[in-house]
Amino acid sequence: MHPPAGIAATALRTATASLCAVTALGLTACDTVFAQQRDPAPFARLSGPEVVNKALAATRAAKAVRITVGTKSPDGAPVQAYVATDIRGECTVTLSIGAAGTMELVRTGGTVYIRSDEAMLRAADAGRPRTTVDTEVKKLTGRWVTARPFDRYTTEVLSYCDRKVFLDRLAGNSATARKGRATTVGSTPALSLTGTAGRGTWTAAVATEGRPHILKLGFGAETPVTVEFSEFDKPFTVQRPAV
Repeated sequence: MHPPAGIAATALRTATASLCAVTALGLTACDTVFAQQRDPAPFARLSGPEVVNKALAATRAAKAVRITVGTKSPDGAPVQAYVATDIRGECTVTLSIGAAGTMELVRTGGTVYIRSDEAMLRAADAGRPRTTVDTEVKKLTGRWVTARPFDRYTTEVLSYCDRKVFLDRLAGNSATARKGRATTVGSTPALSLTGTAGRGTWTAAVATEGRPHILKLGFGAETPVTVEFSEFDKPFTVQRPAV
């Protein structure tokens, strides 16, 4: 007579744990066994790199996505960016840089528009003559304008519209991926993964229900970056600003 399946499975886990505890051999194999026991479907039979590649494909294919980015400026000020972008190239960004202020960007129909508060305008014009800066601040604060081609600040903010910037960084280090434990991001079940990137590390959470989108991504280095993806394939409308 065979024991019930549940009892047999428990016995197997107990035996495996005992074996791993009493021997210094095969530790990698033990790690693999325990990882498979805690892996949520549908990733139990996939390696870490395979999960990452599957997640990258799903996230790249999303017709639209919202992105929240947290990092720091070169002088250590907190940076927050809130982004909505789609595969047509439509995009909105609200970027805040500590005391340096806030800048909004809209890209629609191939044209880029920006609007900044006074603090951001003064930070962008640092080093220019005071009278010139005062005149520009008075003229432009809170007003939408068509972005100047090749403007450095506009180019930097516009980079947040491209999810490829973040996903390619993960793709370049996907071979180091190791599966972790089940987790949640918001209310969505996910699988955590970790890996290395140069001298730093990365972490990711991949949805285990529905499409395997990347829900959260983090890079730890001299300038840590956290990225959250949400509202996949949810369409949005961009209003052309009045300039």
